[in-house]
Amino acid sequence: MATSATINPTRMELTRLKNRLKTARRGHKLLKDKRDELMKQFLDIVRLNKELRTNVERALMQAHASFTVASALMSPNMLEQSLLYPKQSVELEVSYQNIMSVNVPVYAFRTRSSDPGEIFPYGFAMTSGELDTAVDALSRVFQDMLKLAEVEKTTQLLAEEIEKTRRRVNALEYVMIPGMLEKIRYISMKLDENERGNITRLMKVKDMILKQAHGYED
Repeated sequence: MATSATINPTRMELTRLKNRLKTARRGHKLLKDKRDELMKQFLDIVRLNKELRTNVERALMQAHASFTVASALMSPNMLEQSLLYPKQSVELEVSYQNIMSVNVPVYAFRTRSSDPGEIFPYGFAMTSGELDTAVDALSRVFQDMLKLAEVEKTTQLLAEEIEKTRRRVNALEYVMIPGMLEKIRYISMKLDENERGNITRLMKVKDMILKQAHGYED
């Protein structure tokens, strides 16, 4: 057996291996629980991601349609000049939320001005109403786009953690724990053999002593 070349079959080693096995089984259970909870969180995030992506794509299509109409109604130079100098600006803030020991980003933004009219960087006299509709649609979808970016990054990080946890669970379940069980069986077998050998030797010694002392065998 290959195990005999690497394991010292003593009771101290047996006790140490049994303690390691107990710790490995406890860690295996905790990692499986973590993996299952991560999968639950991951599936919830994936459903949210799908919903947000559908909403964002729909809103962007509507904004694009309005821009297309505005482009047809306005000259290219007028359209370019109307959007050349934006009035509104935003500040992006990034914080982090811990989900099952995974730090995922949380994005938030605030505009420089709270006036909703600041999103239009042009006067209304020379522009098309469709341009107003397009700019307003883009302004409203921005929050969903930011949330979508947050959710997609969270999905990526959770997927990486799930894969990492799955590999650890498999390593414990199929490599480490079976290996320790094999070593424990080997040491137990060797200790039993040694015990039987000691008993046999003691019985022989007893027979020799009785024979020498009394001249007969037990």
